[in-house]
Amino acid sequence: MEHHEKWLQWAVELQALAQAGIHYTENGFDRERFERIREISAEMLAYQTDIPVDKVKDLFCGETGYQTPKLDTRAAIFEDGKILLVQESDGKWSLPGGWVDVHLSVKENAVKEVKEEAGLEVSARRIIAVQDRDKHNQPVYAYKICKIFVLCDRISGAFTENLETIGSGYFGLDELPPLSEGKNNREQIELCFRAAQAEHWETVFD
Repeated sequence: MEHHEKWLQWAVELQALAQAGIHYTENGFDRERFERIREISAEMLAYQTDIPVDKVKDLFCGETGYQTPKLDTRAAIFEDGKILLVQESDGKWSLPGGWVDVHLSVKENAVKEVKEEAGLEVSARRIIAVQDRDKHNQPVYAYKICKIFVLCDRISGAFTENLETIGSGYFGLDELPPLSEGKNNREQIELCFRAAQAEHWETVFD
């Protein structure tokens, strides 16, 4: 991790330790101390990023229990050797995907996100990779994210503009549009191509 990002690593670790302390301690005084440590971690993040501290607390300190990474699924769908990408409102492109809903499995979520963002019915066939987002994507986030890339097969359907995406298309590796780097980069797209072309694929994981 770059030196200028170490403060974020420290803030995230402080927040996680404080959250665990709040959850497990039975001592009221210790709970107050842990709550203050968590507030300080949020204030550190707000100070460094100019994000209002109240918003940071909502994002950074809203969970309870033991801190674990959030899950994000990304679906890789191929047609004629090209990969499906959806265009977001900022003009950037990504694999269909998003946060895993609390009531869904990884497989179910991958299928749901493709339907919502690309208008397609798909079947999820294979896990391509499980990655620690911080090791692959920029910018870094204030919380850990586990990205799960899922190879899917198209069944039916067609794209219609929706609240999340304004377009879709299939692209070869040599014609990729501007990517939403925080969600997927060229390295990850290339990984999906290799998985789709492999007769036997071993899941890549960090």
